[in-house]
Amino acid sequence: MDPKLLEILVCPLCKGPLVHNREAHELICKGDRLAFPIRDGIPVMLVDEARRLEDAEDVA
Repeated sequence: MDPKLLEILVCPLCKGPLVHNREAHELICKGDRLAFPIRDGIPVMLVDEARRLEDAEDVA
């Protein structure tokens, strides 16, 4: 994932910052507790495609 791209991407729902989870290939919005997938190096920034994080999941 390009670091420059990570600097400008925000959550499409709340416009908050995203955290890159390299192991899960996801961009995490801590505020909305959503995980946006990264497929073939391309972030899928659609709320309908995002996975809702469980309460037990750590959002480091």
